[in-house]
Amino acid sequence: MAPASVLVLLFLAILSPFPNVSAVGVNYGTLGNNLPSPRKVAQLLQSTLIDKVKIYDTNPEIIGAFSNTGIDLIVAVENYHVANISSDTSAADEWFTNRVMPFIPATSIVAIAVGNEYLTTDPDHLKPNALFQAMQNLHSVLVQRGLDRKIKVTTPHSMAVLASSFPPSASTFATTLMPVMTSIVGFLADTGSPFMVNAYPYFAYRDNPGMVDLEYALLGNASGVRDPKGYEYSNMLDAQVDAVRSAIIALGFGNRTVEMTISESGWPSKGESGDKAATPDNAKTYNSRLIERAQSNKGTPMSPKKNVEIFVFALFNENKKEGGVSERNFGMFNGDGSKVYEVDLSCQFCSSSGGTLGFGEKMSSGVRGPSVWCVAKPHADEKVLQAVLDFCCGPGGVDCREIYESGDCFAPDKLHAHASYAMNVYYQIHGRNYWNCDFKGTGLVTFSDPSYGTCKYSQQ
Repeated sequence: MAPASVLVLLFLAILSPFPNVSAVGVNYGTLGNNLPSPRKVAQLLQSTLIDKVKIYDTNPEIIGAFSNTGIDLIVAVENYHVANISSDTSAADEWFTNRVMPFIPATSIVAIAVGNEYLTTDPDHLKPNALFQAMQNLHSVLVQRGLDRKIKVTTPHSMAVLASSFPPSASTFATTLMPVMTSIVGFLADTGSPFMVNAYPYFAYRDNPGMVDLEYALLGNASGVRDPKGYEYSNMLDAQVDAVRSAIIALGFGNRTVEMTISESGWPSKGESGDKAATPDNAKTYNSRLIERAQSNKGTPMSPKKNVEIFVFALFNENKKEGGVSERNFGMFNGDGSKVYEVDLSCQFCSSSGGTLGFGEKMSSGVRGPSVWCVAKPHADEKVLQAVLDFCCGPGGVDCREIYESGDCFAPDKLHAHASYAMNVYYQIHGRNYWNCDFKGTGLVTFSDPSYGTCKYSQQ
């Protein structure tokens, strides 16, 4: 039996407080012919505060590159695939089986974005109801596979789905879209999936520089815009989010929980001649403040206690993207991996220790992200713990040799200690999501390393 002091240290580690750590997501587009390999991208992001990446397809090279990184991935159904997936559940199952399932659980896929701005991209040719049906079919596939808690189904919208966005408290969805938006919002509420919106104060300022204050658009502490219902907005992004909230409430979902996610927001560093808004300084200011906003755990004036998840647009400048100059210059990085401007992506709690951020520089080989472990709660029911241990070392796929009699983690020969070791390994290899450390309420996530003596708890 291990000395009492070792057990005391173990329990102190288990009972350590869980720091309030927030991170930020990023959009990873690939419409360029000069971009680094997905593997290099994944290596870069492991040493940053970015803990979620959203892509626009199911590129197998990208999905594979993010395996065992601890970074969550959102994959997408392209707009032109939506109609096929909406046809029946078997089509959705075939898509999921071929494009997503081969990478689970090594890659932590947490959501499927069905289309992108589908309802406003080509309304003359894309059928609104096909979007809702495709979402339903994919969710049914996830339910059949027992993955609906892990992987959510949603769809990113543009602000154009609103009839108007000001004042925020009076906003509603466009009349022609109300039937399908009612179905979609109901689906999101039923499945616990977020409402995604692509919100860009840049475009509002660029098109109306005489009417919109630059600081208000740049997330600065502007003098404030007052809504008739008393809400005061110091920046346009919060007003845009609350406009969507109001539209959701106007549909009759005021008593339902629908989380908000800003699926895209950013500022270009370069635009057409005469575009005085698109500058490196403005891009740096906006994205730096956006990242701070994402980490702040703050809500909006209408819902101050509801945190809004944010995905910065974008990781790279994309030199083959269609549209104007600004469309190709939203990236924080150039294709060669150099920074377009200085923006702080450093992670205070990351265990990686070395290397300046950049693709051409040598990066630390340390484990990415906040160093977190999963252990058994101190007073967890032993019958449940035994069932958890049996699961982890059996169907759960955990290599439990370290807690066998000859292993480094055999002592102390206690169920609680052995279960903690197995639970942590399961948690690490399945993506370090909170539900991977639930174990019927017996698991606890901690930022204090529970390793002791020669027994080392893995971080990945």
